[in-house]
Amino acid sequence: MIGMTILQPLVALMAWTMVMWLWMYVTRIPAMSRANIDTSDLTGGTGKDLDGVVPDRVQWKAHNYNHLHEAPTVFYAVGLALALVGQGDGMNALIAWIYVGLRVTHSLVQATANKVMVRFVLFALSSIALIALIVNAAVTIFEIG
Repeated sequence: MIGMTILQPLVALMAWTMVMWLWMYVTRIPAMSRANIDTSDLTGGTGKDLDGVVPDRVQWKAHNYNHLHEAPTVFYAVGLALALVGQGDGMNALIAWIYVGLRVTHSLVQATANKVMVRFVLFALSSIALIALIVNAAVTIFEIG
């Protein structure tokens, strides 16, 4: 299983995404009930139609859940690519764990205090970690250097 250590942070972020999914519904369903929203007549939508109807603090969890399906998809792809070429150990695994730690921290900030500048810094740092993984994958796969 050489090069497979990177799969651990990938699975950890997948699990965290499901924690956010649960947190979203545990807070959203009661908020919808308190707002007297009749779900039997709701059609379509992305949940953004609840903005202004349920409290912002409730919607923050949903917004973050959606964010966990954006840049992290690139993380999953590069992590799998690194594992496939046997480069998912050592520094790449460490960078992947740093990425996961930053994304989890970003989630916690967005779901609670939602301070935009704090979120931005965390997102920027996680993006730098993701870029490092992409560069490392490119160097190996394109045999650069």
